[in-house]
Amino acid sequence: MRGLGGLLGRRVDGLPPGVQSVTERTQVTTAELFFDLVFVFAFIQVTTLMAEDTTGLGMTRGLLVLAMLWWAWSLYTWLGNRVRANYGLSRLVLLGATPVMFVLAITIRESFNDLPGGLDGPIVFAIGYLLVRLLYLALRLYATPALTRADLVALTVPMVAGTGLLFVAAVVPQRLTDDPFQVELWQVGFWALAVAVEYGTGLGLPMPGRRIFAAGHWAERHRLIMIIALGESIIAVGLSGADLPVSWGLVWVSVCAVVTAGALEWTYFDVVTLAGEQSLIDATPEQRTNLARHAYTYLHLPMVAGIILFSLGLKHTPYFLKPDVQHSGAALTGLALWSLYGGAALFLLGNVAFQVRITRLVRTNIWPRLVTALLLLALVPVAGSMPAMDSLVLLTVLTVTLALVEVRVAGEQRRRLRAAALAEEPSDVVEY
Repeated sequence: MRGLGGLLGRRVDGLPPGVQSVTERTQVTTAELFFDLVFVFAFIQVTTLMAEDTTGLGMTRGLLVLAMLWWAWSLYTWLGNRVRANYGLSRLVLLGATPVMFVLAITIRESFNDLPGGLDGPIVFAIGYLLVRLLYLALRLYATPALTRADLVALTVPMVAGTGLLFVAAVVPQRLTDDPFQVELWQVGFWALAVAVEYGTGLGLPMPGRRIFAAGHWAERHRLIMIIALGESIIAVGLSGADLPVSWGLVWVSVCAVVTAGALEWTYFDVVTLAGEQSLIDATPEQRTNLARHAYTYLHLPMVAGIILFSLGLKHTPYFLKPDVQHSGAALTGLALWSLYGGAALFLLGNVAFQVRITRLVRTNIWPRLVTALLLLALVPVAGSMPAMDSLVLLTVLTVTLALVEVRVAGEQRRRLRAAALAEEPSDVVEY
């Protein structure tokens, strides 16, 4: 017992032993970064899952898996903004959740269809998700022992219902029909219900004792996961071209992919994320909670989904560098083309929604993003009529142009906001 007490630490800030409260100056910890590293692999697995079945149903499956992963990550992000992730029991729980999440990521490709031999993939995924949720719930209950009965219901019912539906999706469809397509539809239906339960109860039920204690920590956690998602898009094209001989075409595709990802990164990191953090700092505790829930937990998901779809499109591009395909001038078509252009458009639309919800500090760059997103969707037929390389170049030109236009139209607002953020002083940017 003495050894366990030394491991947990003494009682701090009136909290139970082993946990320490977050303050406004709390920074992201190495334990959280280690946990986030799993999502590099998880996002690659989601992209691979969709690449193996580039139909509407296959892409729906991938997005449903992504939604469940995002919800699990978000829960631990909320928890890490309440108790320090690098202290005592909190660190042990997060380090314990990391290998479970990694196993969960390994099973993503079998989350719907079990491969012959070995363990049952869908069941293992459901068990992994349940364990991740249980570890979160255990620390949440321990760190806030004064919860009411209604609070307990709000914390436990979504977990039981959501994970229960994953188990149902793993077991029941095969017993309802012998038609493989019907089985897939039932699986997707149960998964969609699980996602609806998690996200619906997150909006509809009260959030017991939930608040943002450190605005900077909260914003930084989301900046890091966005970098991880964007990095996955670069990895996707790199892995797809790894078995091809080095050529000018491969170099050109690689450069265009990285430049396009960099242009998308610019639209989020240049000023919008800084303005969002400043809005959190200036908000009241209740406003902070609502902004964090709506603008970050919910409206960052479309941005991450857009990046994953963009990665899926990039993953198909190196195929067109093969000699027998390249000389035919083959075009990127179907869902591969729509994922490339539509993913970038979804990211921009999610970016706009986030910006509208979180801040009034910079509004002049909203219209260029909306116009670019609509233009990307409108140009899909045009891009589908040209060689795949040219369609990627067109996308690169459009996104880079957007970044240049934003620098121009944001003007003085952008300079003042960045200067205030870099100086770590309160922003005095005029609201518009």
